[in-house]
Amino acid sequence: MKEVRTLFVDAGEDGVRLDRWFKRRWPHLNHIQIQKLTRSGQIRVDGGRAKPDSRLSAGAQIRVPPLPDAPEPGTRDKGIDAREAAYAKSLVLYEDEEVLVLNKPAGLAVQGGTKTHKHIDRLLSAWGEGLERPRLVHRLDRDTSGVLVLGKTPGAAAKLAGAFARRKAHKTYWAIVIGFPKPGEGVLELPLVKKGVGDREMVVPAQPKEPGAEPAETEFVTISRAGPRAAWMALRPHTGRTHQLRAHMLAMGHPILGDPKYNTPASKELSGPLKLQLHARRLSLPHPSSGTLVLEAPLSPEMKEGFARFGFDEHEADPEPFRRGRK
Repeated sequence: MKEVRTLFVDAGEDGVRLDRWFKRRWPHLNHIQIQKLTRSGQIRVDGGRAKPDSRLSAGAQIRVPPLPDAPEPGTRDKGIDAREAAYAKSLVLYEDEEVLVLNKPAGLAVQGGTKTHKHIDRLLSAWGEGLERPRLVHRLDRDTSGVLVLGKTPGAAAKLAGAFARRKAHKTYWAIVIGFPKPGEGVLELPLVKKGVGDREMVVPAQPKEPGAEPAETEFVTISRAGPRAAWMALRPHTGRTHQLRAHMLAMGHPILGDPKYNTPASKELSGPLKLQLHARRLSLPHPSSGTLVLEAPLSPEMKEGFARFGFDEHEADPEPFRRGRK
C-alpha cells in the first residue's frame, strides 16, 4: 500500500489495541514495524500521536501511512493444513458467533516463541485470518490442560478480556498435590516475583515492597485425599500471575505432582512418570452479549492417570466448591 488512507474503527472493535487493529488488517506487519510507525507519528488516531497499546474507541479515525508490501507467496508461513485445521476444530468445547472455547491439551503452548512452532495461536487459522481470526483473551501454561476462552470478534474479545481484568471470570482448577494440606481450605495471599534460580527463571515468594513483586491470591479447597500421600484440590486464582498456582502450592509445602519446575525431592519421587497434575476444569464468566457462560473441560489423559493412581473419582466433586467462600 503506497498511499495514505484514513480508516474508521468499527463498533465491534471498541476497546481493541492499536497494534492489534493493524495486525488484523495487515497480518504481515510485525510489532517492530508498527512501533516505528507510531513512534515517528506516521500512524495517528483522531489526528494525534498514539502508542501501539493505545485502546481505540468506536468511530475513531486512524491515519494509515504507506505500509510495507506483504511477502510474495511461498516466502512466508503457509498456515496450517487440512489435518491441523481438523485437529483445531476437534478441541472445541463451545462456539457461537462471538465466543470460542477450546479444551487445550497438556503440552500444547498457547502462543509461539523462538523454539515453539506448534501452538494454539497458530491453529486459530482454522477459523480464518484478519478480522475472522479468534483472539486470545487469557492464557494457560503449556503443561496445563483445560478451558481456554477466545473472542471471535474484536468487540467480544475486548469484553471477555475485561471480565478477566475485573475479576468477573471465576476459574476453578483441579490439582493433585503431595501430602494433605492443613487447613484443608482457605486463601493464600503471597506476593510473587520472577527471579533467576539456577539456570532457569522461576516465580518465587517475595516481600510486598520487593522490586518486581506482584500481589497474588489463591483460594483453595481440598476435595478428597489419598491418605497422607496426596490430595485432590480445587484452586481458584483471584489474581493472574505467571505460574501462580504452581508457585503458591510449592510455597505451602504441597507442590503439584508432575511439575518439572516447582517441586521438591519428595514430590518428584511420588510423581514418578506422571505429567503436571493441573487442569483448568471450570470457568464461569459473562457472555459478551447477555447471560453467563459456564464451561467445563473433561479430564485430560494426564489427569486421568493421576486420578486412577490415587483412586479419585471426578464425579465426587462439587461443581462449584467455592460457593460458600468469597464471591
